[in-house]
Amino acid sequence: MGEVARLAEPTLIAMLGRASGRHLHALAHNVDPRPVHVGRRRGSIGSQRALGWSRKSPGAVDSALVAIVDRVARRMRAAGRVGRTVTMRLRFENFSRATRSHTLPRATDHTATILAVARSLLESAAPLIRAEGITLIGMSIGNLDGDGAVQLTLPFARHSGGALDAAVDDVRERFGTSAMTRAVLLGRDDGFSVPLLPD
Repeated sequence: MGEVARLAEPTLIAMLGRASGRHLHALAHNVDPRPVHVGRRRGSIGSQRALGWSRKSPGAVDSALVAIVDRVARRMRAAGRVGRTVTMRLRFENFSRATRSHTLPRATDHTATILAVARSLLESAAPLIRAEGITLIGMSIGNLDGDGAVQLTLPFARHSGGALDAAVDDVRERFGTSAMTRAVLLGRDDGFSVPLLPD
């Protein structure tokens, strides 16, 4: 941004047009009249992973998906959020992109439920992946709500899945995220992680 700040406003206007040039010049000099809204929670929670340019086996792609789902579900539970819409974003070797989504009847933060939907979305894109080669996979959960909004379904029995997720989260919080992992991820590189903004 320092290089932009050193440019005169007329230069930026000549390069970008009147409105964009003025706006960028103002931002480069810390002038932004837009109000800051606090207390609003994010609309989705997601993660993505670059897979590189070499062709990946279906097992390698599935392993990357498992890691992404695991990370997203853990973040949702840590933030006290549940969601209904699972969206998958794919990028291919020719730089084209595809998006698939599915909305669940009830909001959840249950890892196995989200993973089942994500695998179904990935399977629907399998012909494209075989034809084009995949370089990036991303997934997000939208239609978020607080975890108190979960509606139990008849017969109102608690399933062990949620208790298992909570126990795994507790172990990771106490001993670190690498203390426990899924068997399919053992010995695999889980990619770069970036600092996360607070929810």
